[in-house]
Amino acid sequence: MGGSQSKETTLEYNKPWRDTPWGLQEDLEKKIKEFKLSVQNIEHVRIMVIGEVGAGKTSFINSVNSVFQKRITNEALVNKTTDISTTFTKWLKTYYIRNAQSFLPFVLTDTMGLESEDLHGVHTEDIVKAMEGHIKERYKFNQTCTIVPQDVGYRSDPSPQDKTYCLVYIMAADKISMMTDNVLKKIKYIKNKANELEIPQVIIMTRPDEACPLVQKDLRKIYTSKKIKEKLKECSELTGISMSYALPLKNYHDKIDTQNDIDVLILRAITQILHLANDALRMKFNENTNSE
Repeated sequence: MGGSQSKETTLEYNKPWRDTPWGLQEDLEKKIKEFKLSVQNIEHVRIMVIGEVGAGKTSFINSVNSVFQKRITNEALVNKTTDISTTFTKWLKTYYIRNAQSFLPFVLTDTMGLESEDLHGVHTEDIVKAMEGHIKERYKFNQTCTIVPQDVGYRSDPSPQDKTYCLVYIMAADKISMMTDNVLKKIKYIKNKANELEIPQVIIMTRPDEACPLVQKDLRKIYTSKKIKEKLKECSELTGISMSYALPLKNYHDKIDTQNDIDVLILRAITQILHLANDALRMKFNENTNSE
């Protein structure tokens, strides 16, 4: 007994290294519902979600929707087979998150997953074109070649709402160390292109309970766990994205009801992402106004 407690103590900090408003999910949700974008006539900011196959990209989108619907949703279909070596998502699809009879001021764009092989999964250039707003809704990604202006799914003159204002990388805590060099190469290429487009970027680290026994027992240990901090640091070092923009959370992939603590982590993440996207939106419009 004592040995077990001592072992757990070595896995945990004496106090959380990030403050978390446990129990205040209603306040967090209210602020997002009342959030006003800084540019008039823009109904939403687009947040693009990318990640390696099996990292929980589509589950994250469903989890965000579940928080606001107060029930487990599956609007974005998830691959539930045992074969997760290839991507399930084939199309570019936008998800609007409903707030009663209206919609929240952000949308989530799902993309084809990143794979190790060069001719499998989404092409990095297609991700760049999608960030720029050049790929139309429901375009089916072609694994053998990238989109060109002559393709039916190509949008020549994207509107402000077609463009991406925050890029979210989904990384699974228990699989970070197994990421191949080729996937990392693709992520770094996309990151550099997003930097050129001045798009802020965030890491969402999923499956924390699979990487840390403390978190598996109690989700509130997520910011006292040394293992989770170590994994977040690893995400940051691999991608070059600051630890300040690396956020761990648990998706609703194995639950039948929503839970307050899971909601809090998701809502905190969406709050930070929404603020970053809004800042990028304001900067883009200020640049356009000043250049006219």
